[in-house]
Amino acid sequence: MTNIQFIAKSVPTAAINIQKTVQLLNEDCTIPFISRYRKDQTGNLDEVVIEQIAKLNKQYDEIVKRKESILKTIEEQGQLSPELAKKIQDSFDLQELEDLYLPFKKKKKTKADVARENGLEPLAKIIFAQNNDNIDFISTQYVNENVINEEAALQGARDIIAEWINENIHVRQQLRRLFHRKATITTKVVKTKKEDEAAQKFSQYFDWSELLSKTPPHRLMAMLRAENEGFVKLKIEVDIDEAYDIIDEIILKRQNDTTPHIQLAIEDSYKRLLQPAIANETLQEAKAKADANSIQVFATNLGQLLLAPPLGEKRILAIDPGYRSGCKVVCLDEKGDLLYNETIYPHAPQNEEAMAMKKIRSMVNSYKIDAIAIGNGTASRETEFFVKKIAFDKEVQVFVVSEAGASVYSASKIAREEFPNYDVTVRGSVSIGRRLSDPLAELVKIDPKAIGVGQYQHDVDQNKLKEELDATVIRCVNSVGININTASKHLLSYVSGIGEKLAENIVQYRSENGPFDDRKQLKKVPRLGDKAFQQGAAFIRIKEGKNPLDNSAVHPEAYPIVEKMAKDLKLSVHELIGNKDKTALIKPENYTTPEIGLLTLKDIIKELEKPGLDPRKSAKIFEFDPNVTSIKDLKSGMILPGIVNNITNFGCFVDIGIKESGLVHISQLKAGFVSDVNEVVKLHQHVEVKVTEVDEDRKRIQLTMIL
Repeated sequence: MTNIQFIAKSVPTAAINIQKTVQLLNEDCTIPFISRYRKDQTGNLDEVVIEQIAKLNKQYDEIVKRKESILKTIEEQGQLSPELAKKIQDSFDLQELEDLYLPFKKKKKTKADVARENGLEPLAKIIFAQNNDNIDFISTQYVNENVINEEAALQGARDIIAEWINENIHVRQQLRRLFHRKATITTKVVKTKKEDEAAQKFSQYFDWSELLSKTPPHRLMAMLRAENEGFVKLKIEVDIDEAYDIIDEIILKRQNDTTPHIQLAIEDSYKRLLQPAIANETLQEAKAKADANSIQVFATNLGQLLLAPPLGEKRILAIDPGYRSGCKVVCLDEKGDLLYNETIYPHAPQNEEAMAMKKIRSMVNSYKIDAIAIGNGTASRETEFFVKKIAFDKEVQVFVVSEAGASVYSASKIAREEFPNYDVTVRGSVSIGRRLSDPLAELVKIDPKAIGVGQYQHDVDQNKLKEELDATVIRCVNSVGININTASKHLLSYVSGIGEKLAENIVQYRSENGPFDDRKQLKKVPRLGDKAFQQGAAFIRIKEGKNPLDNSAVHPEAYPIVEKMAKDLKLSVHELIGNKDKTALIKPENYTTPEIGLLTLKDIIKELEKPGLDPRKSAKIFEFDPNVTSIKDLKSGMILPGIVNNITNFGCFVDIGIKESGLVHISQLKAGFVSDVNEVVKLHQHVEVKVTEVDEDRKRIQLTMIL
């Protein structure tokens, strides 16, 4: 099987599209570049499908490598028959390959190995042949200095048979099938931990059992966490008689004197070897699926967060609220650079409200502030009320901004590099302000796990999580495009084809030579060759540059085509851009070339209508209910405005302006059945919710969106 055939089994598109995509990936083209600028070659495959092709291609290479290693090991043992070699060559299922390899795997000394050393394999073969032999008599011939009597000889032979049964591919496949269909997951509390305070959040799993195939991913993750923390014991089981029946059917050929010995070997093989291995395998498989699901939830949330509406290039005053230590205030210019910082004390215990008002008012006037960003942590509501009392000389918009991960950023190497002379509190406030102007540019500096929009992100496979989150960030950055003259090196490093080292070189070149005024200048950046230019140039934007196309998503390789379009319409490129009446006259079929086909040309014409348009909506002001400032203010039946701040498989969490977020269970999102939470709500969406239950002790709030 070729890699293209292997991928085609999972990806529903023509083989030629897969082949072209793999070819582009092998030429070191990036996924954003392929999906945007090579549509005609791939048959218009989107990023998600191209990512899938890239993963399956990698998987194919890993399977081929594993096969080579298995074949080599068995050959070195001198045990590679032509039949076995063919079976291994024909298989592209990792599980099946491991089953084929199992008898030849180096393992610790087993009971069967000891029995073989004691010369009992011939006896095992006689029993396993299941002919009507007098086993009791035959076993006497195998008594020796290491085998003390007939029973020991028979036991040793059964140990060898148990190992053969364990290595039987057919047995393992049938048992796997049984476990997939009927395995139950059972948890029991560890008695000594039952009263522990930390164990109480897992109390539903103190005595729990359900079908593993029906267990939702978040519940499996919760059980595994409870086990890892030592509060419960977990078991994966199937009905033992059903398992024995399956093995009997495969192994038992007839009934005679050998049958009791075969049955004993079956029981031993199942309890000692098969059950633990297949139960663990089944659990790991369910865990991998739950991991994939959690990672997907996290990636979707992260994507929504990164593409949250920006306020744009405005002057912002940002406040990181606090009581005792005061509110840290910073003033930022349009580029997000720090102009001024100060601490004010409007709340208890200092209560310097009048002084604080005066200072804020003065800062707003002095630094020509357009908007105020307030972090949503401790004292956020009080700070918001205080700011809204101030009589400004002009209209100033007030926003409450999520500060998740701001403290992680403020103590990071990135923050130290950006603000070496300021402490963490100032850096945190800057991060809050910058998030308002451009969430994407700011949030790429923070480890996604610290942003707090996932579920069980610390329990999943960390490599896979990192891979998926990086892919999400890359997808978001490249869908928006970035201003090369203002972007930080961290944002630049996610641009298609650029990476960390080239991003540093771009920033260095920019500080030595001033702003870029032409995409072609990128080629002057040290070590930025033709390949990186081809992959990245179209994703960077140059505002007010020499060529108006440099502020669009049109790729430089297509500039001659756009120039020809303009010339045919007797216009300059400047006059054509943004002129809908004229772009409507362009017939794309007249401009196709071997490299640039119809799909790409249609994209180009669309881009010429609104060049460089930011796909994100603009930021909206939101106000919480002023009468609700803590959980004590909540009453059942209240209808409140809220903001969705996390999405999980089982529902979404909504910020209603107090410390604790409330849960809207998936069944409460809307009338009727909901299979996917993301179909109903998006992260940071403004919603109306009704309070249905308040548990002050456990700090849990139940909400509904069915009003």
